[in-house]
Amino acid sequence: MTHAGIAQALSVASVDDIRARFPALARRHRELPVAYFDGPGGTQVPRSVVDAMSDYLLHHNANTAWAYPTSEETDALLAHARQAMGDFLNASPHEIAFGANMTTLTFHLSRALGRRWAKGDEIIVTELDHHANIDPWRELARDCGLVVRTVRMMPETGQLDWDDFTRQLGARTKLVAIGAASNALGTITDVARFERAAHDAGALVFVDAVHYAPHVLVDVRTMDCDFLACSPYKFYGPHLGVLYGKHDLLQSLDAPKLEPAPSDAPENLETGTQNHEGIVGAAAAVDFFASLAVGASDDRGSETGARRARLDASFAALHERGLSLVRRLWDGLSVVSGVTLHGPGPDAPRTPTVAVTVRGVDAIGVARALADRALFVSHGDFYASTVAARLGHSADGLLRIGCACYTTADEVDRVVSAVEQLRSVRPSTAAHRS
Repeated sequence: MTHAGIAQALSVASVDDIRARFPALARRHRELPVAYFDGPGGTQVPRSVVDAMSDYLLHHNANTAWAYPTSEETDALLAHARQAMGDFLNASPHEIAFGANMTTLTFHLSRALGRRWAKGDEIIVTELDHHANIDPWRELARDCGLVVRTVRMMPETGQLDWDDFTRQLGARTKLVAIGAASNALGTITDVARFERAAHDAGALVFVDAVHYAPHVLVDVRTMDCDFLACSPYKFYGPHLGVLYGKHDLLQSLDAPKLEPAPSDAPENLETGTQNHEGIVGAAAAVDFFASLAVGASDDRGSETGARRARLDASFAALHERGLSLVRRLWDGLSVVSGVTLHGPGPDAPRTPTVAVTVRGVDAIGVARALADRALFVSHGDFYASTVAARLGHSADGLLRIGCACYTTADEVDRVVSAVEQLRSVRPSTAAHRS
């Protein structure tokens, strides 16, 4: 059976079945069940991920590359994790590097790339990005005499200005750093379009997929990006960073490292002893996604092919559920007087993450009021501080409401009702959308 055939033959677990895997969802606050809308900053973790990490620490814990069983078992588990993450991104396991977090990996990669660039070379970043995909490049530019150009975000839509990008792109552009999805607004950007133009200009492309990867199955081959980073703790895994790079590019990097240290990709980008239990947990998070797709085709194809097909099926269903939830949230909040919804509407390419401001109440005040109702949401600028500034909310911040695989329609309704109560008005006036 083909990859597509396997995916089509699978059904996907119900929301109730998914929720049963998350012990955190049993929590109550002020005698109310907690609804977690803070997933864009870090999701809850299924029991299978915790069990995998616990099993490693209790029964296989060792350092790598030594000639005794627990060390050999650690080597095998890390190799398995590279394969699982490769399947998750549609990459080779030899193109997967692990690190403390996306920010640390990006800083490290920037230093390696900077060694091949010259004073006056240019890097393009965007106003829409998390600063983990802006400031490492700015710091590199400051140290090496490079030029950073910034692509404008259109505040009225929460999308990037394509014409501004094409104006910024030039013969000296060495890298375009772009986010696949905005962690603040939920905007999904057509990165493949930007990548084609960047490659035509001779530039490399680095994609921040931290907010994208929990909601849309990443395919680095289709994207044709040169590098891509994501964070398993945003998709039901432990705190960790993952970096993909085209193998030949990784192999050619002169990365800062200790001597002696591995010079072959991808280990040449990994500094120090790794978070072994976290890497094992990241693989378990991928397998959690794959396990949501069930059907008669369980034993068809290779492990890698079957896992990718299961991921296809799971993500397709979860993305549709997420879009249904975000429309329910958007439509419910859009008729509450004094509420402003920021970013693209529910018909535009987006994740189920919505940024909101409430007239007369700063973001932390709204977050505290919702927490009193056992609704956990995040507030501030989420390190997308340029986005907050362009929207005019640097001081008071944004309220971010994010749906995850375990979010229900009833929980969305609870948020809408709580915001209505906070405004102390009947929903009658359509909100201004920016």
